[in-house]
Amino acid sequence: MPLPPAPSRRAALLAPEAFEVAARPRVATTSANEAVATPQRTATATAPTRAGRKADSVASSLAAPDTAPLVQIETRARTPQPSAAPVARSTGTRKARSTDTPAAVTASTTPATATTTRTRKSAPQGPTKLFVLDTNVLLHDPTSLFRFEEHDIFLPMIVLEELDGHKKGMTEVARNGRQASRTLDALAAAQGADMAKGLKLDSTGQRAAGGHLFFQTVPLDYSLPTSLPPGKADNQILGVVEALRKLHAPREVVLVSKDINMRVKARALGLTAEDYQNDKTLEDGDLLYAGVLALPPDFWAKSGKNVESWQSGAHTYYRIGGPIVPQLMINQFVYFEAPGEPSLFARVSEIREKTAVLQTLKDYGSAKNAVWGVTTRNREQNYAMNLLMDPEIDFVTLTGTAGTGKTLLALAAGLTQVLDDRRYTEIIMTRATVSVGEDIGFLPGTEEEKMGPWMGALDDNLEFLAKGDGGNAGEWGRAATNELIRSRIKIKSMNFMRGRTFLNKYVIIDEAQNLTPKQMKTLITRAGPGTKIICMGNLAQIDTPYLTEGSSGLTYAVDRFKGWPHSGHITLARGERSRLADFASEVL
Repeated sequence: MPLPPAPSRRAALLAPEAFEVAARPRVATTSANEAVATPQRTATATAPTRAGRKADSVASSLAAPDTAPLVQIETRARTPQPSAAPVARSTGTRKARSTDTPAAVTASTTPATATTTRTRKSAPQGPTKLFVLDTNVLLHDPTSLFRFEEHDIFLPMIVLEELDGHKKGMTEVARNGRQASRTLDALAAAQGADMAKGLKLDSTGQRAAGGHLFFQTVPLDYSLPTSLPPGKADNQILGVVEALRKLHAPREVVLVSKDINMRVKARALGLTAEDYQNDKTLEDGDLLYAGVLALPPDFWAKSGKNVESWQSGAHTYYRIGGPIVPQLMINQFVYFEAPGEPSLFARVSEIREKTAVLQTLKDYGSAKNAVWGVTTRNREQNYAMNLLMDPEIDFVTLTGTAGTGKTLLALAAGLTQVLDDRRYTEIIMTRATVSVGEDIGFLPGTEEEKMGPWMGALDDNLEFLAKGDGGNAGEWGRAATNELIRSRIKIKSMNFMRGRTFLNKYVIIDEAQNLTPKQMKTLITRAGPGTKIICMGNLAQIDTPYLTEGSSGLTYAVDRFKGWPHSGHITLARGERSRLADFASEVL
């Protein structure tokens, strides 16, 4: 049982009998549901001769006696679980204003009052925060309103104005703006919603959100440096945060924005500002699943006697145990290289409670196993080719720096399985159309012609593959090969993917690091029976605003699909384009 909170300044002003009368019936007789529905009332004293007078906590003012109330926030209690006992905690106390004459000390309606009682499922975790959201957070993630757990959210009026200005169009930002507006409308239209007291964020079924949503309904009094123009939207939001910080002290008020400069200005003004972190799959890009694990140097010495092996077809299988098994995932590649010891290059094909089965790989580095004339040049490329050529793998993700062979390997494997093995009917290739520099404007022609300038990587690799396959067939033979290849490759724009279904297709998504998680989901869910999807990208070359290595759709897909029996991932480590490209990628 935690110790009770120290008496606040307001509680010290209460007469003992008034304190007992107000507190004892609430704890002893009131049910949890009634506590949620009824605002808590606290006896307050305005002078020694008027002890015991009660003030309604919802109607009390947060402003000076001669000004209108700025914002009103409801005090509330959480409904406990059957097994959890109610635990009351103090969330802080605002200091009473002192004047020459005895002033009325009312029960504050801020969530930071000492009278606020919350019921927790576990031990108290500290006071809740008030998050002020910037417009770009809602445009980036329309569901961000429900990502702040038990904390409250405040939306300045200028945010609603900016949200209204972004609702037109067919872009991803416009769609997110419309979805955010629909979410706000649903919260305001929920049964029992009262905007003055705050809208319950769980009223539409989002049980993970336990706080309230508040809107700016009256002007707030704030002062910013004269160097910040008051008419700019960002500065108005900063002013609202400054006013709320003074109004709700000592409760923590936090600005959440995707705009780096906005956060820098906020911190320069002494305000607390944070990036929106919920969209990040990983905090650090170095923690991204690589798809490869090096076995320890003493692997054969410790596990060699207990390893069970057998041959099946062209592959050898090893059943291993020991402490290495919990670190393994399905379709993860393992290797062992040590002087004087037999090397092992294998893929995890089965995991049970304490054992795992390793399957040896096909060596695509050998000329006899060349794929459309392409042989792999390093260990990671061989891993990637094993995934690309396996019909049981439906989803493959390839990451790596420039020149590691991502597009070449994917195209070579696709052409072999489309033209030679007839496993798939055609290759469909698409990519995110995000410019590195200034946009060159609208492009003429059909959908495929418009996508032509974005597919320079496809043309470069097809030129190499056509030469390798044509051999000494002469000019006419190479022309026929190019025509055949072109007939089996379709270039599609991502803008028209919604609603489509691909049957027996080999789909290549290039530059996938520029996709958001929502766009990635839209593309992957297009796959029908017999379709294989390959996502490729370089996480160091993200051009989409507000996307980082941790929040990219490619990172999201890699993290969510790891361990699924029909997917695989490889991070290509070494560039094979040229010595100039390799050196440039390291030093520039």
